Amino acid sequence: MLDLTKDIRSLTEFKRNTTELVENLKRTKHPLVLTVNGKAELVVQDAESYQALLNAAELIETLKGIKRGLDQMKEGQGKTAEDFFAEMFDQLDNVQ
Repeated sequence: MLDLTKDIRSLTEFKRNTTELVENLKRTKHPLVLTVNGKAELVVQDAESYQALLNAAELIETLKGIKRGLDQMKEGQGKTAEDFFAEMFDQLDNVQ
């Protein structure tokens, strides 16, 4: 989680203290916002935390897809698994 009192630094400061700040990133797992001319320009994060963020985003997209499918089924727009597999096996039989 970003701590606005500690996790915003200038790019110049990051360049001067790269080793210390990278060690802090790894230890705290907090991203670091880097500013250029007082404006937020970059976010730096350790690889493990970034991977966790990617995994969370993928999970959210999966859950949204499941919800969309359930909503479509409620609206009568989908097929039952039985109908889907019957249609798929018919298509496979036609290919052979």
